[in-house]
Order: sequence, then C-alpha cells, then structure tokens
Amino acid sequence: MRTRLASYNIRKCLGADGRRLPGRTLDVINALSADVVALQEVDRRYAPRPFALPPDLIATETDFAPVDAAQSPESLGWHGQTVLLRRGLVASRVERLDLPALEPRGALAVEVAGGGAPYRVVCVHLGLMRRWRRLQLAAIRAALVGHDAMPTVILGDFNEWSVSGGMEPLTDAFHVHAPGRSFPASQPLGRLDRVALGMGLHLLDAGVLDTPLARVASDHLPIWADVRIEPKAAPAPGPAAAGL
Repeated sequence: MRTRLASYNIRKCLGADGRRLPGRTLDVINALSADVVALQEVDRRYAPRPFALPPDLIATETDFAPVDAAQSPESLGWHGQTVLLRRGLVASRVERLDLPALEPRGALAVEVAGGGAPYRVVCVHLGLMRRWRRLQLAAIRAALVGHDAMPTVILGDFNEWSVSGGMEPLTDAFHVHAPGRSFPASQPLGRLDRVALGMGLHLLDAGVLDTPLARVASDHLPIWADVRIEPKAAPAPGPAAAGL
C-alpha cells in the first residue's frame, strides 16, 4: 500500500506578512495531496489555548478531519499538535504522550485504519535544546515498547539543525529522513522537519512543498513523504490449523 504522509508547522496560521489567515493555511495543506498530515502549532500559546485553525473551516474547505486530540473545547490539538486524516481513514486509537522538557511538550500517537494495512503516526514538535530533544525522543521510543508490531512513523518539527547528529535514540529502529530545507520558509536553510520510518515502512519519494503561497503562509515549509506500507505478516499455522 502506498500512502502520502506530510508534516507542517503552521505557526498558528500567522504568515510572514503578519496576517493570521487560516484559509490560506488550508490552501497549503490541500496542495500537499496527502492522506495524513501531522500539524504543529495549531493552537494559541497561552491558556486556554484557543485553536488558531478552526475545525469548522477544516470541515468545509478540505477532505480532512482532525483526530480527537484536544482536552478542552477551546483547543484543536495536544500541546498544539494534531493529525488530519483524509476522508475514509479513521483513528482507531489516539494516545497523548507527555514529554520531558523545560516547557510543556507532548507527542501525539495515532493508529490509522481504513486504507489497507494499519499503521501508527507519531506527531512531534521537539524542544529547542538538543539535550531535551534526545530525552524526548527516548521517551517516545519507551512509549512504543511493546507496540513494535504495527508499522510506525514519527514525523514533525524536530528542531534539529544538524544533518548527522541528535537522532541517536531512534537509530536502533528507525530510518530518519530530512526531505529538504524547510526553515525559515522565506529563505530555507535548515532541515528541521523530518520523517522517521520504522519497520514495515519504505520510503518511495519525499520532498518539500516550496511554493510562493507556502513561503508566506508560515515560517516553515511543509514536507511530504510517499511510503509503502507492508501489511503485518500472518503467523504461520500451527499443527491444528495445518490439519496435521
């Protein structure tokens, strides 16, 4: 099964022109032609953290629906993050993960079903300091222990400028890909937005959506990755099943 995954830090829908235009943000998201989109900074920063991307606008302007991630009616996400699923896909499970940090951070783990083989998407927005990013990645790995049978992808804003370091907690089980320069959007230099593929997921193609609209809609450009998902192999039949 082939599917397109994407990630986009929407910066609370605040563009480089100083205007907060959720409709413009959704135009960029629609242009990704993705099946699943991990979003960061969908809510305002301070309590009660009202959503910057209105759910009713998502419903009318896209073929996506956000997963049930928020813990209050004012918000859309968990620590500012949510996952959009294209119509026909469903979230069979949504898990909110608290992460170690100097400031509140979290990850959102979503098990996706309805399009073939099920898989898990973990949306992240990691901290600004590498020490904390490593601790956060280690916490995510620990949360996945015992759930390795389901193909898992970790994607989002990793906030990592290095192309060779900082991903050590993932390297035993994930292949980390940086599709291209995505930050700052007006003149991209850093590969901050990444995708980490676990067992059962194979990268077919990946890139950055770099358009005039995307360059002004946020301070990040969105990334995308086309992946092939292997269905979980059925267990070998025992003697009774084999008729022995």
